[in-house]
Amino acid sequence: MPLVDVLQETFVAAAPGLVADALAEPAVAADLWPELAVTVTQRRGLEGQRYVVRGAWIGTAELWLEPCADGVLVHSYLRLDPAAGPVSARAARREAARRRRTMRWGLWRHKDRIEAGRAPGTAAVGTMVDRTAR
Repeated sequence: MPLVDVLQETFVAAAPGLVADALAEPAVAADLWPELAVTVTQRRGLEGQRYVVRGAWIGTAELWLEPCADGVLVHSYLRLDPAAGPVSARAARREAARRRRTMRWGLWRHKDRIEAGRAPGTAAVGTMVDRTAR
C-alpha cells in the first residue's frame, strides 16, 4: 500500500469528449501534480489516462472519467512512496494533505475552464441540448 494515497472527485457539466480532450492536455498533469515528473502510460480515451510519477515521490496517478447524468465525474488518484527512503508518518500525512489541496484546486480550475460561459442549472457544455457549445 502506498504511503500517500489521495483521491479527489469533481463533477464537470460537459460532454465526455470535451472533458477527455481538455484533461488529456499535458499541462493538466503538471498542474495537478506539480514538482513531479508525470508520464502518460495509458491513454484510455473517454475513460481518461494513467500515469507514472517520478521525483521526490514515486508512484502512479490516474484521471478516470465516468459519465454521470449530463456530464462527467472526474476521479483523480495519486499513489506515492518517497523516492529517498522512509519518511515519518507525520511527513506522509503532510504530503498527502498538500497533494489533496493541490489536486482539488487544480481540478476546479480545469472544471471552470471547461464549463466557461455555462450558467448554473443550464445544460452541460457540448451536449445536444446546449445551444452555446463552442
